[in-house]
Amino acid sequence: MSANQRYWGIIPASGVGQRMDSELPKQYLTLHGKTLLQHTIERMVNHPRIAGVVVAVAEADDRWRALENSFGDRVHWVTGGVERHNSVLNALRALSKIAPPDAWALVHDAARPCLRSDDIDHLIDEVERDAAIGGILATPVSDTMKRVNLTGGIVETVNRNGLWRALTPQMFGVDMLIAAIEYAMKQDFPITDEASAIESLGHSPKVVAGHPDNIKITIPQDLELAHLYLKTQQSEAS
Repeated sequence: MSANQRYWGIIPASGVGQRMDSELPKQYLTLHGKTLLQHTIERMVNHPRIAGVVVAVAEADDRWRALENSFGDRVHWVTGGVERHNSVLNALRALSKIAPPDAWALVHDAARPCLRSDDIDHLIDEVERDAAIGGILATPVSDTMKRVNLTGGIVETVNRNGLWRALTPQMFGVDMLIAAIEYAMKQDFPITDEASAIESLGHSPKVVAGHPDNIKITIPQDLELAHLYLKTQQSEAS
């Protein structure tokens, strides 16, 4: 088993993207002639250190079948769950049956199509160099942060020192992440991302600086921004 077979991608893609104001789930919206999901899968599966990718899609979703032949047997499709962490857990359980015992999962949002290859390398290298429990890509908060009440009034200005915006991928051992999500669910611990599940076990994942263009498509304007970022990345590569 080569070292490159230790790293696997997981993409939860069973959401509906309500804030996009679209009849299509946002992962199937088109950007540069491809769906967001296709862009995202390609960013993971074409990386030389990623052995394969497991994608979790909604039970009633059949749009993914149009992509199935594009990727062959390096992309595995499973049924997702009600919440994001349910989809991640289903994908992890499927991955545990085909990956080596010491495999790492890099969980990446389906709606982050601008992930850079060197960010994947940076995350893997930093986690392994420090023998960390795992790690996440993130960017430091640069704006002034305000806490507000239910009516929109400012309650306080939050000190941004030490605050980072969590991105994906988030990288953890497959078996550990399964155990962490199962534990957090049992304890009703809020699972906002994979790192939060690991934190519920008392661990402290490593934060690894990533490129700020690794945006998540959440509202329609994000598509325009992603379009510009992809054009910039293509220009840099040429």
